[in-house]
Amino acid sequence: MPTTDVQAFEAHAPDAELDDLRARLAAARLPERETTSHRWAQGVPLADLAEVVAYWRDEYDWRAFEARLDRIGQFRTTIDGLGIHFLHRRSTRADATPLLLTHGWPGSIAEFVDVVDELAEPENGTAPAFHVVAPSLPGFGYSDKPATTGWGTEKIAAAWVELMGRLGYRRFAAHGGDWGGVITTILAGRFPAHVLGIHTTTAQAPPGSPTDGLTASERRWAEETRDFWRDRAAYAKQQATRPQTIGYSLVDSPVGLLAWILDKFAEWTDTADSPFEAVSRDRILDDVTLYWLTRTGASAARIYHESHDSLDPELRVDVPAAISVYPRDIEKCPRPLAQERFRRIVRWTEPETGGHFPSLEVPAFFVKDLQDGLAAVLAASR
Repeated sequence: MPTTDVQAFEAHAPDAELDDLRARLAAARLPERETTSHRWAQGVPLADLAEVVAYWRDEYDWRAFEARLDRIGQFRTTIDGLGIHFLHRRSTRADATPLLLTHGWPGSIAEFVDVVDELAEPENGTAPAFHVVAPSLPGFGYSDKPATTGWGTEKIAAAWVELMGRLGYRRFAAHGGDWGGVITTILAGRFPAHVLGIHTTTAQAPPGSPTDGLTASERRWAEETRDFWRDRAAYAKQQATRPQTIGYSLVDSPVGLLAWILDKFAEWTDTADSPFEAVSRDRILDDVTLYWLTRTGASAARIYHESHDSLDPELRVDVPAAISVYPRDIEKCPRPLAQERFRRIVRWTEPETGGHFPSLEVPAFFVKDLQDGLAAVLAASR
């Protein structure tokens, strides 16, 4: 296949794969319950996990998710020898702007399926419309798994520019959170000739940025972010140093994969007790099942090995940027620190609700915030 080809793609897991998943769930060996009365203090509680496993085995409908992906439009192309999968939804609006959406870990393109249609064809005629492109990161979902090292965030950003060019989008806006936020930052800093501007929920200041003059609330944000990386980021250290080791469990055991991912949905969402207060079981299982069926638990974990703590401290973003800091996100960068890297912040918002997965937790608000943020970005880029 010529490397410039873009080909349509349809998702369809063999029935045998789904039967095998159900059989593995039925034969799962679970440990005893946690020994603490504080439910999530030791990780995913046994009762919660057992309930989700039963639902996944007996009621969850993967075919419905496959159909939703196909309705949006799926494609693949090869860039630098690696097959890249992506969703592509063109708007009917003549004034639509190309928009690149990049997910993170433990997310996937499943983060965006509920917001693509409204971004492409907004009900409010005065809201901006977008031609939406949402690629699967290398090693995630239906993208190929890199067979060698080198596919870090810098190379991914360059590949995204190539991808958008193949679709006829020489200049585009970009959004991302988590790893998608890092990649979006690199896109804006390295490729300003192609990036009109960005919206991100993951604004990272350069290391060592001065904290003098921060307000009490801004200082608390900085302290909470520091504490997260010091006390609650064992998953990142494991995947950065031993992705192959944890990968065996993630690829071989659906219950192990579910627990590993569900733990993050629980801790990183804006909820009092259970992630299902904010995100439905089906939406979380769409994401987990995509990892399972594509056998990408290990390959997705390797993005930490490639890129953990690797964002260039000297990188600066001079294109217009809109930044949203959700209250229960894991990294909350105060604006004075963010301005050290993002030098044209045209819109800064601090929503009242939401966590690390806003497109799943508060999809209607997320879409409006993204529309408003990118409207400000596009106005400033003219």
